[in-house]
Amino acid sequence: MYATLAVSLWLTLAMAVPAGGFLVRIFVIQHDCGHGAFFRSPAANDWIGRLCSLATLTPYANWRRQHAVHHANWNNLDRRESGSDIYSACLTTREYHRLKPLRRTLWRLLRHPAIALIILPPLVFLLVYRLPFDTPAHWRRERLSVHATNLALATVIAGLGFIVGFGAMAVVQLSIMVVAAIIGVWLFSVQHRFEAARWFTRDEWSAVDASLRGTSYLRLPPILQWFTGNIGFHHVHHLNPRIPNYHLAACHAASHYLQQVPTLTLRDGLKAATYWLWDEAQERMVRLRDCQPRRDPLI
Repeated sequence: MYATLAVSLWLTLAMAVPAGGFLVRIFVIQHDCGHGAFFRSPAANDWIGRLCSLATLTPYANWRRQHAVHHANWNNLDRRESGSDIYSACLTTREYHRLKPLRRTLWRLLRHPAIALIILPPLVFLLVYRLPFDTPAHWRRERLSVHATNLALATVIAGLGFIVGFGAMAVVQLSIMVVAAIIGVWLFSVQHRFEAARWFTRDEWSAVDASLRGTSYLRLPPILQWFTGNIGFHHVHHLNPRIPNYHLAACHAASHYLQQVPTLTLRDGLKAATYWLWDEAQERMVRLRDCQPRRDPLI
């Protein structure tokens, strides 16, 4: 990409698409390291995870612990304030209708596809992950990891900028990060929010049921499955996070029960971005326009 800057900026930006795909794969490796799954050695997982974090801009130790909280609470209606974000959480239709008009408008605006899936993802990795604002004060090691990652990134950015030029570095690195962030956040969101996703109350929730009925199998073409590190087999991953990404497909193929989970095609995954609400009466996810008058301009 740096070499093509002298030829054509458009060629450089076009190359950001496959480069962003490689960065998504690096993030999946970091994700596996955070679960202690990629290597048998805990030390190897931690060191490779930290190294990956310099490419993904994601503080390894802080993200690892917060992600572990997500795994303990996903699709639990009574634990949505723990380990949840807008991409893996939802409101019930009853809660949505109880929102005051201004808050409801802001809630919907933040979840408009152009904002939630295009504008916000790069900001999460570039800005939000730079500050431990949502990290509990007693998570001292995790808060330190944020600052240590920032210091390491500043060193890398300064060195690379002096070598290739800060303008060239900004064009190349930012374009890659924007592509990877949009793809990565979309992957994460559609595997927890789709029409057939099942949400449970605290008394109903179990890790097995939430894995098999609350997460999806995103069936992708082979090349996209490779770039995304088999993360489409998300139901297998949630059932046992210690399974490395390179064994997820084999586990899925070996079990009849795992093959019965909700399956999404690439087209289904793109449509799933509009499902934000859990309808308790119908026991399924619904779109905003399914419970709002059509005259509403934000639908």
